[in-house]
Amino acid sequence: MSDFSTTIREAGDVSIIELNGYLDAHTAPQLESAFSDLIDKKRFKIVANFEKLKYISSAGLGVFMAFIETIRSNNGDIKLTTMIPSVYNIFDLLGFPLLYEFFSTEKEAIDKFNQQ
Repeated sequence: MSDFSTTIREAGDVSIIELNGYLDAHTAPQLESAFSDLIDKKRFKIVANFEKLKYISSAGLGVFMAFIETIRSNNGDIKLTTMIPSVYNIFDLLGFPLLYEFFSTEKEAIDKFNQQ
């Protein structure tokens, strides 16, 4: 069975979702739940920290696509940060750099929100 968890932290009006483990079809509902909870709380500025994520499947990528329209329509965004190369390559292969902003550090992503 795949091992996956999320941890949510707050940095002012920015919410940080830390992804840990393996995000695939079996674990994607956990991430969906985390995004739904943030939306319910009107938290639309989100940084996804991939530092501890080892793997992502197309189902995991689909979670980001499922929520981005709702988040952006509420003047928010999802910024992606600290990916290992193998995870970034999957995002890159599917054209995500055209749709999302990627950052080397969590601080850079938070700062970007604070500049807007």
